[in-house]
Amino acid sequence: MNGPVIFIQVLFGLTVIGTILWFYAACRSKKFLVIIVSWAILQSIVGLLGFYQETETIPPRLMLFGVFPTLILIAAIFLTKSGKAFIDGINLKTLTYFHTIRLPVEIVLLLLYHQNLVSVYMTFEGTNFDLISGISAPVAAFYAFRGGRGNKKFLIGWNILCLLLLFNVVITAILALPSPFQVLSLNQPNVAVLYFPFNLLPAVVVPTVLFGHLAAFRKLRVKS
Repeated sequence: MNGPVIFIQVLFGLTVIGTILWFYAACRSKKFLVIIVSWAILQSIVGLLGFYQETETIPPRLMLFGVFPTLILIAAIFLTKSGKAFIDGINLKTLTYFHTIRLPVEIVLLLLYHQNLVSVYMTFEGTNFDLISGISAPVAAFYAFRGGRGNKKFLIGWNILCLLLLFNVVITAILALPSPFQVLSLNQPNVAVLYFPFNLLPAVVVPTVLFGHLAAFRKLRVKS
């Protein structure tokens, strides 16, 4: 493995750690910390064993064992009394600042593209505009919470925009993933996410960001 890829691995590893700690700063839940760290460790082991490198299964292993469990957990949080209480305890201001973590994620994706490890569509040189979310997050948080009170309408609009940008890159990532369903970037698919530590992007980072938006919507609705 060449030097640039090792550098990208370290940078992304720090981004994963930053994702976990920043969200923990927003929720202050030791239970959350234990669950997400345990999940990250499990996914790291699976990635190191090369489990996701088998790409001909239906559905793709990464989706079945890396992504779907997180979606089930998110649904369970929203459908249970304890889960709703967990969401209600999250600090919305810190949660808004949290989305700044998407900036280093976009830098990593760009670096991976130039190492021929992900599709150009996964970068802001292609059709991924999620960089806007990372850049705008601190500005949005500062503007929305100036004076000590959250601007509900502004936060709803900003979260909707950033959620749409997230959906755009997630759909692109699925279509460019080496699998029987791949239709994009056949000459340069998203191979990086099949390997550790980059498998933690769809298994840890993206679900946490998604949950951040959904939790914000609940908090803003309850607040109204």
